[in-house]
Amino acid sequence: MKQALAIIAILATGPALAVPGGMIDSLVPGTYVCELPGDATGPAGHRQDAESFTVLNASTYESAGGRGTYLLTGDKLNMTSGPKAGQQFRRLSANFLRKLDAGGKEGPLRCVRRVVNNT
Repeated sequence: MKQALAIIAILATGPALAVPGGMIDSLVPGTYVCELPGDATGPAGHRQDAESFTVLNASTYESAGGRGTYLLTGDKLNMTSGPKAGQQFRRLSANFLRKLDAGGKEGPLRCVRRVVNNT
């Protein structure tokens, strides 16, 4: 009887998240080109090369200012060290990030992973 109660108690707890905010994940390696939106009278976007960065592996990125580390939990990307330390982004898809402002709201800067059709 005690065993049955223990099993029921374990099954009733459900899955647990790894950390508050979601499961720990990593970005797809590659170069994330950042830009501000354009308008209908000109280019679709205005590149911001100083904001762009390259993901090297599961927790390391590199930008013009040097290397650093990041942490991705759920859809929130936190740059934890290096030249972009303190910056936050929301992952909208595997290849698309939106930079967050100090209040945690999405701003106009977007970063898209460079692939064959957007070089």
